[in-house]
Amino acid sequence: MQFLNNLVNEINALVWGPPILVLILGTGLFLMISLKFMPWRTIPRGFRLMWQGRKNEAGADGEISPFQALMTCLAATVGTGNIAGVATAIFLGGPGALFWMWCTALVGMATKYCEVVLAVHYREKDDRGEHVGGPMYAIKNGLGKKWLWLGGAFAIFGGLAGFGIGNMVQVNSMAQAMETTFGVPMWITGVVSMAIVGLVILGGIKRIGKVAASLVPFMCVAYIIAALVVLVVNFEAIPGAFALIFQSAFNPVAATGGFAGAAVIAAIRFGVARGIFSNEAGLGTAGIAQ
Repeated sequence: MQFLNNLVNEINALVWGPPILVLILGTGLFLMISLKFMPWRTIPRGFRLMWQGRKNEAGADGEISPFQALMTCLAATVGTGNIAGVATAIFLGGPGALFWMWCTALVGMATKYCEVVLAVHYREKDDRGEHVGGPMYAIKNGLGKKWLWLGGAFAIFGGLAGFGIGNMVQVNSMAQAMETTFGVPMWITGVVSMAIVGLVILGGIKRIGKVAASLVPFMCVAYIIAALVVLVVNFEAIPGAFALIFQSAFNPVAATGGFAGAAVIAAIRFGVARGIFSNEAGLGTAGIAQ
């Protein structure tokens, strides 16, 4: 088990090394500039379109409505990613990691927009006449057959990632909270979660869309209200928190046993990594539902 843990840590350090961090932030910034900051400028329009797309119009192309697709995507980002993900980023990278999470989110809006557009544009229909899409189909139909192996690789690694960032972190967080707060054994939470999720998934994308459209808006509102309550209760600490975040993000203080700048490197690494975990911009998963 220790060997497996060390292997995962080594791979994780390689994957989230400087080249990948530069690619993630650099690609997002390039797309944002190329789009002339359209994702920022059209936020009000986006909310209007979301409200108009609550129901799938008669004869519309697709199995679920735009609103259901959006809620399906948000179901994986609001909650554990924004709670456990942020807490882990601060624990591993210090308060400065929050700044880099903000940067990832701001430029990630363009990345997510582009990956969804590509997924919808290059989607196709399967043998049952239902739409299928995502990065693997965008690679297959957009880049040509010589890149087909890359689409297959994404599908394989995406499936494996689904077990880790897709459900293990979420269920583990719930199980620990239930055990700590109410004394419910962790295995009971796991079994109940498995049964409920299984009933939803076995119903196909239509049932997933309906459940997400019913639960996610409530979840989002509850999350925002809870966050505002925390800010109001601790309003005196807000200025100091912002000062600490910006100071930790740019001040190259030597980490324990490390070197000057190690704290900043850790803040960038874990901030960007957890930012991706929180908003999924660049992962390609949003395009699959859309």
